[in-house]
Amino acid sequence: MAKVLVLGGTRYFGKRLVDLLLREGGHEVTVATRGLTEAVFNGPLNRLIVDRTDESSLVEAAKVGPWDIVYDNICYSPNEALAAVRAFDGNVGRYVLTSTLSVYKFGKSPLQEEVFDPYRYEWNAGDRKDMDYGEGKRQAEAVFFQQADFPVAAMRIPIVLGPDDYTRRLHFHVERVMNGTPIGFPNVEASMSYISSAETASFLKWLGCSMLTGPVNASSDGELTIAGLLELIGRATGKQPLVLPENEAGEGNESPFGIPSDWVLDISKAKAAGYSFGSVMDWLPDLIGKIAAGQA
Repeated sequence: MAKVLVLGGTRYFGKRLVDLLLREGGHEVTVATRGLTEAVFNGPLNRLIVDRTDESSLVEAAKVGPWDIVYDNICYSPNEALAAVRAFDGNVGRYVLTSTLSVYKFGKSPLQEEVFDPYRYEWNAGDRKDMDYGEGKRQAEAVFFQQADFPVAAMRIPIVLGPDDYTRRLHFHVERVMNGTPIGFPNVEASMSYISSAETASFLKWLGCSMLTGPVNASSDGELTIAGLLELIGRATGKQPLVLPENEAGEGNESPFGIPSDWVLDISKAKAAGYSFGSVMDWLPDLIGKIAAGQA
């Protein structure tokens, strides 16, 4: 039975990952969090209280191992990555880092993993307050791939959507369309990748059990322009979205999906390794409909 540690597993796709591991069996699962969020899971598991920003706390969690797999959903800076590298050295068989589409700049599309090379990227000590989200993830990846002596894979994902999305980014759009509130975008013809929270959990589990290392892109099959997303929302709500340039929409109405140009992931590496992604159209229209109906 594989001994698995999930750092950050009480909400969103982290909780879905834990439930999936428990449901499918073959894993002794331990969830490590600060203990601030209550969560009910689909089976028995172990719990640890861990402060992800405190290296001594990580060291204590590592000692509970050795761990076959560590899933790290809450690493946001080079300092946090370096602490994990030191803490889990000799105590983990395989480490899976949750990373992001945000490590890539806008422009080239679709984006292959080689577009951002963490093996050669210069990193410097720093906390999450010292850099933006994308740079924090770039440097975290660089630390793991340049400093760790254990196998590491980094899942790079786009915006994750689902009924359990506590950020309510898709809700933002659906609710404004329903209320006739304007939404500001820089470019409605820009295409984006998306992934559901359910598929994120499924892919994480697969990646942890695979032999892949290095960065690996993951998203639902098929890209969608912002205009295409708004069309789906219009169909579900029966209302025409009111779209304005960002500087005309009013404070607080700028879209969290506002991008200047395409931001699309190439997922051929994961496909070639055997993972089969579902289509974005298999789940996104249904999710929009549920949000519009007040069911999500």
